[in-house]
Parts: sequence; structure tokens; C-alpha cells
Amino acid sequence: MPELPEAERARLQIERVLGREIAAVDDTDTYVCRPHAPGEIAAALTGRRLVSAHRRGKFLWVETGDGGPDLGLHLGMSGRIVLDEPPIDWDRFALEFADGSRLALRDKRRLGRAVIEPDFTHVGPDAAEVGRAEFRARIGRGSAPLKARLLDQKAIAGVGNLLADEILWRARLSPRRPTGSLSEEELDRLRREVRAAVRSAIRRGGAHTGDLIAHREREGHCPRCGTPLSRATIGGRTTYWCPACQPDS
Repeated sequence: MPELPEAERARLQIERVLGREIAAVDDTDTYVCRPHAPGEIAAALTGRRLVSAHRRGKFLWVETGDGGPDLGLHLGMSGRIVLDEPPIDWDRFALEFADGSRLALRDKRRLGRAVIEPDFTHVGPDAAEVGRAEFRARIGRGSAPLKARLLDQKAIAGVGNLLADEILWRARLSPRRPTGSLSEEELDRLRREVRAAVRSAIRRGGAHTGDLIAHREREGHCPRCGTPLSRATIGGRTTYWCPACQPDS
């Protein structure tokens, strides 16, 4: 599933078409473009230009300037942004520009979204940008397992299943630790590793490139110490960790 690193790479793709005039919009997929009727997004965007691309966690939005509406985009489970590729059936939403170029939300599973004036009030601060005091307050409270809290998009936005396991492995923290049991030093270390893991994943090409991820399988071993990895369902998601490097206490 696309996580923060994939969303950031998508944002960088969108930046490549900033300033181009929108000549046509394919918004005919009523599921991806819900609640808008076919033609509604097209009427709002045609003739405008994309002027800036933004991201909070996994959510993307693009400003059109001069009082125009924002275009919100979400990659869903398998979506990605493609530029100047021939249309295929998996293109669920597309912008065609006056210079002949094209941007599409390509989504085999049809779980992405395209919406005018998106509402992100339900989403916490971006995981890569949240400050130290706010991170401590949002993550280091309560009794939820640490892995579950990292996955809570209302707490911080952008961390998915793979990235959470990589972050906790890097921080040497058990995914089963109650959030309220972490010291300020441990929370600060965790925040540093969130930022480091995000930067690395963006540079390498996605959350799947983490150092732990290649070993994240049954019979897998810790790439740092060689200990067999533990596996359990935490926060509703399959979780892997090293019981030696990431003790429960």
C-alpha cells in the first residue's frame, strides 16, 4: 500500500506539470471521484493551472490559484501518478494539458480518490514534519501498542504497515510496548528514526526498500543481529520485529 514515501514521490511527479493549463479532465469514474457527478471536477478545473503541490501524510492536494479550487488526490491501496503515458483501463482520473501532456491517477484496484476541496481535518500532522513536543504528546500517551499508535493517522499521518516495522526496528523499540511506557528519550529517538526512515524510503523508491523489509517474512532473520524475527498481529496488521533488538521492556 502506498505510504508517506510513495505519496511524496507522487507529489514530486505532480510538481513536474505545475503551471500548465488544464485543457480537459477525465472524471467519469464515479467511484474514484465520489461524491462528484461526472463533469463536476472537469467544470471546476478546465482552463485553470496547477500552481503548487502539497502533501500531509498519504494525502495530496494541488492548488489552482486565483481563487480556484484545490484538487485532492489519494493513491489508495495501489495507485500511482503517471505522466505522459498512453491511457489504459486502470487510469481512473486524468488531466490533459494544453501542451499535449497528461497526468493520470493509475489505480488497478480502484481505491484511489480525486475530489475538489478535500477535507483533511481528520488527519494528524505529517509524520516527517511533526515537532518534538507534539510528537511526544501524540505518541507517548495511553496504553495502546506502539505499532498501533504509529498506524493511527489521527495521531500522525503517513506511516503505514511496512514503514512502522522499519521505524521500530531502527529505533530498537518493541511494537508491543504500551505507548505510555516510553520515556522522553525513547520518544525522541523514535521521532528521529521516523524522519530518517522516511528520508531513506523516499530516496530509495518507497517503503518497501527498508533494511528490515527484505527479511520481513516467515523464517526471516534480523539483518542486524541474525535473531529469528517474531511475528504477530498488532493494531490489526501483520507485524515483524526482532525480539533481541526490540525487547518488550
